[in-house]
Amino acid sequence: MPDSSYKRTTLTVLMSPDMANFSGHVHGGAMLRLLDQVAYACAARYSGCYVVTASVDQVSFREPVHVGELVTFLASVNHTGNKSMEVGVRVEAENIRARSKRHVITCYFTMVAVDEDGKSVAVPQVSLDGPEDQRRWEAARLRREFRKEVERHSAEIRQQVRRGDQA
Repeated sequence: MPDSSYKRTTLTVLMSPDMANFSGHVHGGAMLRLLDQVAYACAARYSGCYVVTASVDQVSFREPVHVGELVTFLASVNHTGNKSMEVGVRVEAENIRARSKRHVITCYFTMVAVDEDGKSVAVPQVSLDGPEDQRRWEAARLRREFRKEVERHSAEIRQQVRRGDQA
C-alpha cells in the first residue's frame, strides 16, 4: 500500500491570455483539461499505474477564473474500489496583488487503473488517516451509489425511447 502522501497532489498554474474566452475569463474547457490532468497525476501516483478517466461528476463552476490569477488544484484520492478510484479536486484562484483566494471549482473524477494492454487492474485500498478522510470516503461512497442510480434510470429511459421509436 502506498504511504498516505501519495493520495494527494497539488498543481499551481498561472492563467494566461491564451486560456481566455470571449468574456475575458478563463475558458471552462481549459479548466476541464487541467482538472483531468491533475486527477490523472493524483490517481497514477497513488496506484502506480497508468489510469483512464471513467467519469467526471458534479463539476461545479462556482466563480469565474481570471487571466493573471494563480490557480491551485488540490486533488485527493477519496475512495477506492477494486480497480477504480474517486479523485476529488478543489480549485482555488489567487489574486496575487490582492493576496486573496477564492474557491472556484469542485469536481469528482472516477479513474480506473490499467496495465500496458489497457486492461483494468487492482488498486490498493486508500488509508483513512482521520475524520476528514473518513468524511471524504463516505461522501464518495454516496456519490457512487447516486451514479449507479442515475445510470439505472438512464438505461430505463433509453429503453423507453427505443420502444417508442418502434411504435
